[in-house]
Formats: sequence, structure tokens, C-alpha cells
Amino acid sequence: MTLITASELSHKLSDPGWLVVDCRFTLADPVKSRQEYLEAHIPGAVYAHLDEDLTARDASQSLSGGRHPLPLPELAAESLGRLGIGQGMQVVAYDAAGGALAAARLWWLLRWLGHTHCAVLDGGWQGWQAAGLPLANGAESRPAQDLKPRVRSELVVSTSQVDAMRQNKAYRVLDARAYERYQGKNETIDPVAGHIPGADSAPYQANLMSDLSFRSKTELRQIYLDLLGNVPAGRSAVYCGSGVTAAHNILAMLHAGLGEARLYPGSWSEWISDPSRPVADGESS
Repeated sequence: MTLITASELSHKLSDPGWLVVDCRFTLADPVKSRQEYLEAHIPGAVYAHLDEDLTARDASQSLSGGRHPLPLPELAAESLGRLGIGQGMQVVAYDAAGGALAAARLWWLLRWLGHTHCAVLDGGWQGWQAAGLPLANGAESRPAQDLKPRVRSELVVSTSQVDAMRQNKAYRVLDARAYERYQGKNETIDPVAGHIPGADSAPYQANLMSDLSFRSKTELRQIYLDLLGNVPAGRSAVYCGSGVTAAHNILAMLHAGLGEARLYPGSWSEWISDPSRPVADGESS
């Protein structure tokens, strides 16, 4: 499953085999969204913090570099198990950014660990509120589960693999950041501006309509066919600033029926950590 509507989810809130996870996160204020969760959330939802639950704490616990490094599989499974995610459980993740911060990250982590029973709430928190559906407040929790990782290593690419892919016309590298950051303009997060040479701009915002729900499958399919050409999604790698919003593009491609792209988890923040790696700016590479 990729996306689920608010109406569909509303009928599953009492099902013990379903778990809703609130993934709201604000990059500029990591404390803010947890407080917002406590004030109001979807009934039964537990809270997952991007920095604490969906990211490695330090280099010894990670498979990548960058600002939000990918946790080792066993540590990722342990963290998600503490949230109450167990084998066979249907997980629904939502946030307040159309899935980009950080519902798609949780969705992708679970798929990488071999847990495919996960969906992102289409329209997210705003869509739930607009539908006038029930709200709850305060912290909620579920009993910890033993989530066994069955790692799909093919879903991840390393820096060296991205370096090779960007120079090979049989592959595609897609940059999910805003177009201005791809161009090297208005960079307010990372110390170096620009993009990976050879990468194409594919801002995740193009996946969404003004109400933060996803575009139709037909629209998404056309967006990514224009980017991929005759290259299958499985031979594409997506990156962003730190491997979080890139998962949004992977979700969009899979939802559109194009297959599953790969994630460069360290993304731009890892790429630029070595000054010998090339950097491009402007409209094209």
C-alpha cells in the first residue's frame, strides 16, 4: 500500500492490527511538532520523532553520513518496534507536510526493513482536520513489538554508486529538493550550495496539490516519465538534503505504478562532506 485517504483510515482506528504514527516535524524547531502532537492528533496515534526515532544517533549506529543518517537495520527495527510496530501490522504514517516531513521517511524505512504493510495518509494532518474527523490529545503508546528486519539492501545506494550512476545514461539521479536549492540559490541549510553533477531536478513539491494531497496517478506517472525517459525507476536514485524528503519521490513513483526507485540516504549533506567531490550549480549539470 502507498496512500490511504482520511475516510478510509477513520474506519480502521479501532482495529488493533492497525497503528497510526504521527511523524510531524519542523526542521527549524525540532521540539515544536511533539508539542503539537500532545495538543491534538489522530486518535490512537503514537508519535515518531525524526531525530530520535527515524535517524541514527551517531556514526557508530549508522549506514550513511549526512544530517539524518540511516540507522543500522537492527537498530531501526528496534526503534520502530518500540513504537508498537510488529510483524503483519498495518501502519499509517502522517505529517503536516504532505508526507515529506517525515511520514514518507517512516514508510520508506519500513519497506527497507521488509515491512510492506505501511501507507502514508493522503493529505496528512490538514486533510484529517478538513474532513472534520475526531481528534485526541496527550501522549499515546502501544506495547513494544519485536520487529524482525528483512533488509532489502537493493533499495539503498552508496555515495560511490551515485557517483557512477550520475555519469551513466542508463541510470538517473534525481534531486528532490526545491529547484532554488538545486540551482545553488537560497541555500539556508547546508554549507555548500548546488547539486550533484548529472542529477536532474525533481522537487518533491511537484508531487502535491495545493491542499497537500498527492496528484493523481496519471499526473505523477507523467511527471516521472518525463524525468526518467526509458530508464526504469529501479535504476534511478533519489536524494535530497539529508535523505528524508527524497522518500516522498520514491513513494510517488511507486504509487504511480512505475516501480521502486532507490534512496541515497546520505544525500547532499553527505556528498559535500568530501570537498573533492564535484558540485554543479545553475539550471543544469
